[in-house]
Amino acid sequence: MELAMFPLESALLPDQDLPLRIFEPRYGALVRHCLDTGDPFGVVLIARGREVGGGESRCDVGVLSQITECVDHGAGRYSLHCRTGERIRVSEWLPDDPYPRATVTLWPDQPGDPVTPAQLREVEDRVLALFERIADARGLALPDRAALLGPAMADSGQRLCALASRIPIGTADRYTVLAAPSAADRLAALREAVDAVAEMVEFQLSE
Repeated sequence: MELAMFPLESALLPDQDLPLRIFEPRYGALVRHCLDTGDPFGVVLIARGREVGGGESRCDVGVLSQITECVDHGAGRYSLHCRTGERIRVSEWLPDDPYPRATVTLWPDQPGDPVTPAQLREVEDRVLALFERIADARGLALPDRAALLGPAMADSGQRLCALASRIPIGTADRYTVLAAPSAADRLAALREAVDAVAEMVEFQLSE
């Protein structure tokens, strides 16, 4: 399918809130198209370059995003609240006229080794331990496990994405989690990301 595209300097995961302030003419045209048609747009990470002005290099894995609220400030300026959805993969980038566009396909998780409940619990425990370490250092009290980690999900791949969205991992690690072909690959990527954050936190606390 052909889709309007919004490259960003951050990697978005499924089922995340996405606030946007629109002022560039090409993205004003994108907003009007989506409001007129009800179509979603695609969000991908910028690999190199900037959001403003065009000419950036873009990653090929992203997510659908749907406008849920829109405030029109006039003169092509908008404040949006959007919600991300299914994962997509770009097949071909099209000319940026009148806004970035691409041919994309939905990209559900590919088959792979199953992620067991015990493996999910183990990575959740790592995340919880990270939050507890930060809270202890700051003298803060944490909410309960469900509030921190979110509700359980039947689909392990979706659960891992939801966990990743709650952790202060870097953009590259977030994209690696998003672009993991299977749930098992995502589990490995999330473990590495959590370990990297834990090492950084320990380094900062030791100074």
